[in-house]
Amino acid sequence: MLTDDVTTLLREAAAAAVEKKAFQVTALDVTPMTSLADSFLICSGAHERQVGAIADAVVRRLRDAGFRPLHVEGERRAEWILLDYGDVVIHVFTEERRSFYAIESLWGEAERLPPESLGLEAAGTPE
Repeated sequence: MLTDDVTTLLREAAAAAVEKKAFQVTALDVTPMTSLADSFLICSGAHERQVGAIADAVVRRLRDAGFRPLHVEGERRAEWILLDYGDVVIHVFTEERRSFYAIESLWGEAERLPPESLGLEAAGTPE
């Protein structure tokens, strides 16, 4: 079971991503599988510029909510930006990179959190 802080972080990050038109927003509970994080939030942007805008919006919104990233990778090329918040790792991909790395397949046994738990409708759009 995810903590309230993790759930809040996931909801805020998902909302910020969707506001910048992220799609295929998926959250995985990886708590029983690794000590790296409790959850992954994975989303896509249509191109590098959008991926950068999504990541920037997520960082700003989470900063406003009191969360700071421990590490950020991939900003320069913006094909895959990783935002490490400790208990939550956020992956923002271009469609091509997401398909290539197939993180959901690598963590295929992880529980997928329902979109409603992120404050999203099933289609991945804001309520």
